Amino acid sequence: MPDFVQRFAQCTNQADVSTCHFSNVRAGLIVSLLSIGTLVGALMGAPVADWLGRRKAMTAECVIFMIGVIVQISASSAWTQFAVGRLISGLGVGALSAAVPMYQAETAPPPIRGTLTATYQLFITFGILVAYCISIGTRNISGPGSWRAVVGIGLVWPTILGLGILTMPESPRWLAKKGKYEEAKISLARSRGIPQREADDNAYIHREVVDMQNAIEHEHREQAGFVACFAPRDKQLYRTLLVMTLQMFQQLTGANYFFYYGATIFQSVGIQDSFVTQIILGAVNFGCTFGGMYIMEHYGRRWPLIIGGMWQSAWLFVFAAAGTAKNPIGNEGIGDLMIVSACMFIFGYAMTWAPGIWILTGETFPTRTRAYQTSLAAAANWIWNFLLAFFTPFIVQAIEFRYGFVFAACNLTGAVIVYFFLYESSDLSLENIDKMYNDPNCKPWTSRSWAPEGFDSRAHMLDQQGKSGGVEEGREEKVGYEAEHKEGFDKA
Repeated sequence: MPDFVQRFAQCTNQADVSTCHFSNVRAGLIVSLLSIGTLVGALMGAPVADWLGRRKAMTAECVIFMIGVIVQISASSAWTQFAVGRLISGLGVGALSAAVPMYQAETAPPPIRGTLTATYQLFITFGILVAYCISIGTRNISGPGSWRAVVGIGLVWPTILGLGILTMPESPRWLAKKGKYEEAKISLARSRGIPQREADDNAYIHREVVDMQNAIEHEHREQAGFVACFAPRDKQLYRTLLVMTLQMFQQLTGANYFFYYGATIFQSVGIQDSFVTQIILGAVNFGCTFGGMYIMEHYGRRWPLIIGGMWQSAWLFVFAAAGTAKNPIGNEGIGDLMIVSACMFIFGYAMTWAPGIWILTGETFPTRTRAYQTSLAAAANWIWNFLLAFFTPFIVQAIEFRYGFVFAACNLTGAVIVYFFLYESSDLSLENIDKMYNDPNCKPWTSRSWAPEGFDSRAHMLDQQGKSGGVEEGREEKVGYEAEHKEGFDKA
């Protein structure tokens, strides 16, 4: 946008926008300082979420984000003020990136946890699309209104989230962790559509409360904190490093190469109005995330990520090969092929790696250290987000479209890691996921058939959970389960 460029870029003649340009360092810092803020915010998110609770933490983090937006839109000529505003906003975004999927995973019923947690990614893609549309709608506004409208609209969304989340039930796992088991039971009833007065008679709620109680009693023998996340016991170290690695590879898929620098990329293939191309990419990203929600719920976590990694690698290879074989400027066929390749890559990414990794971040860890491990996982995502955002202009300048080959190799590597190390966690309660990871007889490639004690298979478990969803049908099971786990119910 001309006004933004004249205010914050380096100009030989301040009155002539054609003499202004952003150096790689300045462009990289403006884009990537938000990611530095998110890295710090993600690490702060754990103690804040454990101290205030998941809901109040989110409200506080929304306020921090809004302060950063105000700093940005009040900048007039100092690019450093704009960049610092993004840094402050990043603190809120990073903390929310840990708190939101954690809250969703802790609150959602297991059969639809994947879908609900995937809405985190769905609304990220919706935000990207809305931002592109606002940008194309305001770019011709004269003066600072063009870019201030784009940034200032960011005040709307944290207001909705910060106030709206206060009307929701608190995380039942956080309540149980604080010893508030009656409140946890009410929270479970609310989030499962069961009237509060009927919560005591529902077998499924009783089963979950007792499982939480037993898990917390076991975990109380261990200290909570960042150090505990790297303890070998109970596969804590294994799970921490696994999800941090998957978050790293989510960035190394190459998605943000297109989202952060899409306008520049498509100008380089000869497209004049690169804003339109970004809207196309944003629309594909948003629309396909709905498919990702369905896939992750019905086909589990492992195979969608494996197949998605291979699909993404193939189209990135096509993108890089086309751009390397011929100069896309002046070669319309090559330019079209590269755009189609980018869209097909986004098609696969939006349905697999985009929602899938955030689902796993929310559901892989035990209650006592979940906030800390989720923060570490989010921090891993944001540090690689920063590295890619900052260094991409330099890398592209050196190797141009061959950068796509690097991302293609990373996608294949990610698929291999999923096959050999990730356990299938779909349909299981958070407590049973913990048990599965600690079962010595269960391996990642056999984990789809694992079921908790008392069930013949995962299908049998889902059938029984479905029957206990209603009050009358669940009373008989509740009585039997109470008798079997009397000590746990007494504690609860």
